[in-house]
Amino acid sequence: MAAKILIVEDELRMARLVELELSREGFDVTIACDGEEGLNQALSGSYDLILLDLMLPGVNGIEICRRVRKRLDTPIIMLTARDDIMDKVTGLDTGADDYITKPFAMEELLARVRCALRRRENEGALREVLRVDSLVIDKRSREVTYAGAPVELTKREFDLLVYMASNLGAVLTREMLLEKVWGFDYYGDTNVVDVYVRYLRSKIDDAFGVKLIHTMRGVGYMMKQPPPSQAT
Repeated sequence: MAAKILIVEDELRMARLVELELSREGFDVTIACDGEEGLNQALSGSYDLILLDLMLPGVNGIEICRRVRKRLDTPIIMLTARDDIMDKVTGLDTGADDYITKPFAMEELLARVRCALRRRENEGALREVLRVDSLVIDKRSREVTYAGAPVELTKREFDLLVYMASNLGAVLTREMLLEKVWGFDYYGDTNVVDVYVRYLRSKIDDAFGVKLIHTMRGVGYMMKQPPPSQAT
């Protein structure tokens, strides 16, 4: 599955150039041309990496980075024409993973993108705690809480939740969920997935008034961050 990258950049020509290069490398790219749109897109939780301009109309890059970091650990590379050391320090202290100053060589940007994605993949394999909005999943203790309140799950419900949360923003087919959660040797009906998704919704979405698990009609399911207005 191609890594999904969000470019938040108000210079459309620059954004299109970066989009073209990233697309040639096989990445799935989305552009947001102002701060507010960029913030809403970033908080959707469906991106593997964010390229974030510092100077943006509406909401600036520092504020976007700060608000994203409260809910997500998506790698952020800041792009800016400003070369002041304090801008770099502020960006990194706010939660940016890397910083590149315009004008930059496209080869350098691509190398930094690949490096950030590799680091995220390696960290993800080792990560013991998953977070989706106020939902916290501790894989080691097999404990789940929402805003501090315990969520009691069966082993199968927990395994399904972990897989969905580990693939935040990705469309997961029923067949894929059967294979990854129930195992290669399971020959039951795919309806069992629907049953267990209903269990999870009852214990999380319905119980806490959020919508984390979404039905993709005719395909399967997706777990994603709630919009900012719904987030706790």
